[in-house]
Amino acid sequence: MLVAIDIGNTNIVLGVFEGAELVVSWRLLTLRERTADEVGLMVAGLFSHRRLDIGRVDAVVMGSVVPPLTPILRTMATRYLGRDPLVVDPTTNAGMPILYERPGEVGADRIANSIAAYEQYGRRLGLPLIIADLGTATTFDAVTSQGEYLGGIICPGPQIAADALFQRAARLPRGDVRNPPHVIGRTTVGAIESGLFYGYLGMVEGLMKRMTGELGGRATGIATGGLAPLVLPETRAFEAHEPDITLHGLRIIWERHQP
Repeated sequence: MLVAIDIGNTNIVLGVFEGAELVVSWRLLTLRERTADEVGLMVAGLFSHRRLDIGRVDAVVMGSVVPPLTPILRTMATRYLGRDPLVVDPTTNAGMPILYERPGEVGADRIANSIAAYEQYGRRLGLPLIIADLGTATTFDAVTSQGEYLGGIICPGPQIAADALFQRAARLPRGDVRNPPHVIGRTTVGAIESGLFYGYLGMVEGLMKRMTGELGGRATGIATGGLAPLVLPETRAFEAHEPDITLHGLRIIWERHQP
């Protein structure tokens, strides 16, 4: 039994694997003030709720983009899961060539996404890949047909835009990120919701098109992230939806380190 932990800016996602099968995954809110014992008790409770024997955990792999939480989760894994985790470092132990000018700046989650996407799609199709993580911060990562991390794009998600609009425009109400019934809003809230959703959709489609052009005109698009189910029904920019791609990438990295 392998436990994979993805420490993100918004959520901490834990996945339990039996071989290559993801048995269950949980999502915790990322709070930098939490202690190792607080997280450990929550994890133990989640295992108990699913009637999983926490004593059967054989290994832990962890990727983090929140440096203050890395030692806390490492202590949690050692204390409550009984295993010292493999902490993914994109530059030293991930196993993917990075063509970034400063490889150390690439987040572990982006490399894990890229590795999983290449293993599942890149090797088989022989095309460059674009992995779009549609979330609080939206990222686009390009992988060459040879399995090299080329680079990508980072931009704000629609919730960040909504918060900024509400804070900086005194008379505008707060709008939700959802797919509105009309592009042309008939109310102020409707107009805001349309701008947030269709503005974001246009950005995603435009960036996918430009990245595909820079990759030679053909690329396989893979979507993940919390906003993917909202966006995918409205676009043809992607060939696949992989909601658990980061966890699978962490699993593959761990497997590469086994004898």
